[in-house]
Amino acid sequence: MATGFRGRGQRPDNRRAPVARINERIRVPEVRVIGEDGEQLGVMDTREAIRSAREKGLDLVEVAPQAEPPVCRIIDFGKFQYEAKKKANEAKKKQVIITVKEVKFRPGTDDHDYDYRMKHAREWLTGGDKVKATIWFRGREMTHRELGARILEKLEKDLLDIADVEARPRMEGNQMFIILAPKRHKGSAKPAEPAPAATT
Repeated sequence: MATGFRGRGQRPDNRRAPVARINERIRVPEVRVIGEDGEQLGVMDTREAIRSAREKGLDLVEVAPQAEPPVCRIIDFGKFQYEAKKKANEAKKKQVIITVKEVKFRPGTDDHDYDYRMKHAREWLTGGDKVKATIWFRGREMTHRELGARILEKLEKDLLDIADVEARPRMEGNQMFIILAPKRHKGSAKPAEPAPAATT
């Protein structure tokens, strides 16, 4: 029996982050410097800032190259890289990837098959996924679209406690579909864009 499959998630961004310039690679005459403890040291001659960092056994690392003048920080470069990687990992963990799963019906789907598919849809919605419910019509079944509409209407009512309708039932070729999304609590952030639904 056809149920549905997880859609492909968002493609990871494999582009490498630009490497920060340090010490002599910083080729501007002056920079705004942040000390090792976070204190603002003001605008300094770049060579003087490098010398000051090295006297402390540290590096001068460019952290805001687009600023005028560029902003640099006095810090151990290894520690800087570790902190940058840690922040990137934390941001990645917070990233929400929403997938769309598909459950398929026929105009003549019986109660047993309907319940089976509806339970899968409920599980997916509870898990945070969106659900695309599709009615497939063949041949003369296209003259009885109301049967498909009734199934989608029933599904909407049966999942009303956990789902909102994101896309009302509509025809596309020989299929009618509806898209359901997990209910959102008031004040919650807007969810990420859904990944495309899987097809069979």
